[in-house]
Amino acid sequence: MVTLTVEQAAERLGVIPRRVRALIASGQLPAVKLGEGRRGNWQIKEADLRLVQMLPSGRRGVQNKSK
Repeated sequence: MVTLTVEQAAERLGVIPRRVRALIASGQLPAVKLGEGRRGNWQIKEADLRLVQMLPSGRRGVQNKSK
């Protein structure tokens, strides 16, 4: 079983680490936290990335107002 850090998962998914943490927080991406509090590190199974690869990476409902 290959596990990845948040940063490694973000690189493979083509998103920023904050997006990976949001997917974990929402329950869409399974992960295990090693350590306590804010200093804990998330470990993500490489195989679980397929669960979120097809999700849109942008915010929903946000329209570009620059014209």
